[in-house]
Amino acid sequence: MPSLKDLRGRITSVKSTQKITSAMKMVAASKLRRAQTQAEAARPYAQRMERMLASLAANVAGSPTAPKLLAGTGRDQVHLLIAVTGDRGLAGAFNANVGRLTRNLARKLEAEGKTVKIFAVGRKGRDYLRREFPNAVIGDVNYVGRKTIEFADAAAIAQRVVAMLDAGEFDVCTLVYNRFQSVMTQIPTEVRLIPAPLPEQVVQAGPGARAQYEFEPDEEAILASLLPQNLAIQIYRAQLESAAGFFGAQMTAMDSATRNAGDMIKRLTLNYNRARQANITKELIEIISGAEAV
Repeated sequence: MPSLKDLRGRITSVKSTQKITSAMKMVAASKLRRAQTQAEAARPYAQRMERMLASLAANVAGSPTAPKLLAGTGRDQVHLLIAVTGDRGLAGAFNANVGRLTRNLARKLEAEGKTVKIFAVGRKGRDYLRREFPNAVIGDVNYVGRKTIEFADAAAIAQRVVAMLDAGEFDVCTLVYNRFQSVMTQIPTEVRLIPAPLPEQVVQAGPGARAQYEFEPDEEAILASLLPQNLAIQIYRAQLESAAGFFGAQMTAMDSATRNAGDMIKRLTLNYNRARQANITKELIEIISGAEAV
């Protein structure tokens, strides 16, 4: 049985840990509010842009002059997976969920004979995926030390993706991230970016359901500006969703850790009091036994 000194030391140590987890919980809660507001504000614009590009993709499907960012390369051999995770841990299974979804998707594609390339956004995802696919991770970016993520960061990633597509380095691009639903729930999500997925009503109804668009002043000029911007918007949305989900997961994890530390302090205090009472009882028995023997 641990001595009283050991128990006091453990109680002090757990109390220090409880203070740290409680402070981290409050910091995560304060950052969550801003991150959640940004993520929710970005959703309508990104969703409308996504639907419009999907309709455009249906309109130009099969056209030999369709832009690659819209219709893809026409092949399905090389897949690029963009995995968005956090740069820090202590957030439960938040980062691991994206890593597992990316791993399962990559294994499935490899089983089908496809070539998989991975671009990691976030330090935790990079470390996890490099262990699983040391030769498939072709690049990574992280924002350690940055307070906020800007649209320019997503635009830089989008420019790199466009350059890879123009160089013929991949055929299909899929984005994997945690979609923020609530403080308690973050949903691992995969979204195909290139080629743009066709709307369900077009797939079900056939070519007759395709919308007709008139471009003014010029179709090529509009799409040349619109398509890279949409790619950056979708990546930025995923980063904002991931940031909000991370702080929500971290707040939940630190709240659980704080409560567990409180329970442990109660158990250790109970053991300490029992051990102290046992020592006092033992000393009293020794004193009484010695007095009776005199």
